[in-house]
Amino acid sequence: MSDDKDKYQKLRILVIEDESYTRLMIVGLLRQIGFNLIGEAAEGEAGFKETVRTRPQVVLCDVHMAPMDGLDYLGKLRGFANQAIAATPVVFLTADKQQETVLSAKQLKVDGYLVKPVSLQVLKQRLDGLLKFHNLL
Repeated sequence: MSDDKDKYQKLRILVIEDESYTRLMIVGLLRQIGFNLIGEAAEGEAGFKETVRTRPQVVLCDVHMAPMDGLDYLGKLRGFANQAIAATPVVFLTADKQQETVLSAKQLKVDGYLVKPVSLQVLKQRLDGLLKFHNLL
C-alpha cells in the first residue's frame, strides 16, 4: 500500500468547504489516500486566492457557501487570465441534486461531483480517474 500512497505525495490538493467538521473529515480521507500537500479554505473567495497562490492539481469544492459559493468560485476560476490556473480540475462536493445547480456547474465546466457524505473508496476512485485523465498520475 505504501507504493500506492507514494504517487500522491507530491500532488497538491485544495479543499474548499465552509463546514469545519466536513472539511476536517475530507482532509483526513485525503491523508489516508496518501496526499500530504493539502490546502484548506472556508469559502470561495479564500479558496480562489489559495488556488492562485498554491496552484493545486485538483480542487474539491463545496457548492453552498457564503459569501462566495462554489458556482461563483468556479466561474471566477474559469475566467481567470492565467489559463493554466483557469483549467484547474474542480470537483464539487454537495448533497444538492437540483437540476439548476447541476446545469450551472456543467456550463462552468466542473470536472465532477461527489455526493456528501463522501466515502474513502468513492473519493479515491474519483480522484484517480480525474488525475489519470489529466495525466497527473
